[in-house]
Amino acid sequence: MRTTVGIQGERDQGQDVRTANCTAVMALSNIVKSSLGPQGLDKMLVDDIGDVTITNDGATILKQLEVEHPAAKVIVELSQLQDKEVGDGTTSVVILAAELLRRANDLIKMKVHPTTIISGYKQAARLAVKYINEKLAHKIQDDQAEILINTAKTSMNSKLIGPESELFSKLVVQAVQQIKQGDKYPIQAINVIKSHGQSSQQSELVKGYVIQTQRASQQMPTKVEKAKIACLDINLNKFKMQMGVQILVDDPLNLEKIRRKEMDVLRDRIRLLIDAGANVVLTSKGIDDLANKYLVEAKILGLRRVPKEHLRRIAKASGASVITTFANDETGESFDPAQLGEAEEVFEQAIGDNDYVFFKGFRKENSATIIVRGANEMMTDEIERSVHDSLCVVKRTLESGSVVAGGGAVEMALNIYLEDQSRKVESNEQIAIAEFAEALTIIPKTLASNAAKDANDLVSKLRVLHSKAQQLAVDEKGYRFSGLDLLKGEVRHNLRHGVLEPTVSKVKSIKFATEAAITILRIDDMIKLDPRKEEMPGRH
Repeated sequence: MRTTVGIQGERDQGQDVRTANCTAVMALSNIVKSSLGPQGLDKMLVDDIGDVTITNDGATILKQLEVEHPAAKVIVELSQLQDKEVGDGTTSVVILAAELLRRANDLIKMKVHPTTIISGYKQAARLAVKYINEKLAHKIQDDQAEILINTAKTSMNSKLIGPESELFSKLVVQAVQQIKQGDKYPIQAINVIKSHGQSSQQSELVKGYVIQTQRASQQMPTKVEKAKIACLDINLNKFKMQMGVQILVDDPLNLEKIRRKEMDVLRDRIRLLIDAGANVVLTSKGIDDLANKYLVEAKILGLRRVPKEHLRRIAKASGASVITTFANDETGESFDPAQLGEAEEVFEQAIGDNDYVFFKGFRKENSATIIVRGANEMMTDEIERSVHDSLCVVKRTLESGSVVAGGGAVEMALNIYLEDQSRKVESNEQIAIAEFAEALTIIPKTLASNAAKDANDLVSKLRVLHSKAQQLAVDEKGYRFSGLDLLKGEVRHNLRHGVLEPTVSKVKSIKFATEAAITILRIDDMIKLDPRKEEMPGRH
């Protein structure tokens, strides 16, 4: 029902709003639906300036779309949240949220109140999360390397690098284990470098930090051992007065003195670095020819225009401080040797068409770099996204310490469990819990139909096995881990076959999808304000 209200705008309320929201969300879900699973297809996105992105990562697809509809924006933010929190499962969380919303909308048409549905969905999500943690999660033992590799492979199988998942999963697991700090795995310490040329099989892991840059001057040394690193956020250019400062010179002879002093300020600053023992200088700003001359004479390796995030990472790992000014508490300038970082070696090396600088053997923290090779820019971009997803998955698996079987196993187990639980609920929420259970089957159904298999047949077989698992007192044969094998179109024990996902990924996706569906379901009124008309000045 659309009405014009007293304020300048239009108001939609009741079923019209819910149907419009549901339609918008389903439209987004349908865009990403065909990219789910190992047999999912890729999307080609062309932006307004003609840049092409080829991907099947749900978060990337939705980020590139310019979504206007307010309810659809909630779903886009949902995929970004899943990407930030878990790194993988962005497509499935959007599909699940859309399905929950569609089923809720059907219930409202059958005169079930939205509050009842919201309450039922919340109850179902709580039961689902509890059941995953108690019954479906598999704790990781000490011999975890194989489980981690299989978890990384499962994440990669749905991506472009699926055929090379053997190589990349090992690179990813080694990289994550290399940067361990106590119980944490800060994956920001892993840098992913893209260099097109050669095949993706030539991708490699480097123990150390690599940045794409080259020496400020070709006369500088290409390799420095026992490096003392100075990290600066200062211009190493000839000193100039700040903008707006005027100097009035009454004697032309003083002009030359000013010019000489400007050069001496730079020379003194570089002498401070040399005296402190620095033999590698990184700055996020410029190094001019005069500074290069002094650095070359002192056999110092200088790097300019280093991006700030790399500068901070290198400073943190090497134990250096990022210096923003040479000024000290007195009136002069100084540089404390304690602000230098240390590394075993720093050297420049060409990979493909570009030069890279390698930092190895940092004093404080370990770093790792994965160098991605590929035929072209689009391919290396997609490999980088896939590697990032896998790094997040391995990190989450190590930190949470448990995995679940993939291929629709969790969703089908929850479907049977929640259907049984719904029959024990005497209130009106029963119907909402049953619909929640049915909505979960959208994941195995989509996986099967994307692989050109008979979805109903496979889901029926899964349902039989999971039903049997929940009737047995002890599930010795592991029926609860039954999932889909999409290559052969069969049902199998996915835990044994290494199709694994971190437990936290499933738990978060159910929580996030439920929250997003409830957020949109709560809306029953939308007021759209007209843009304000600015009156031209001087007209009455």
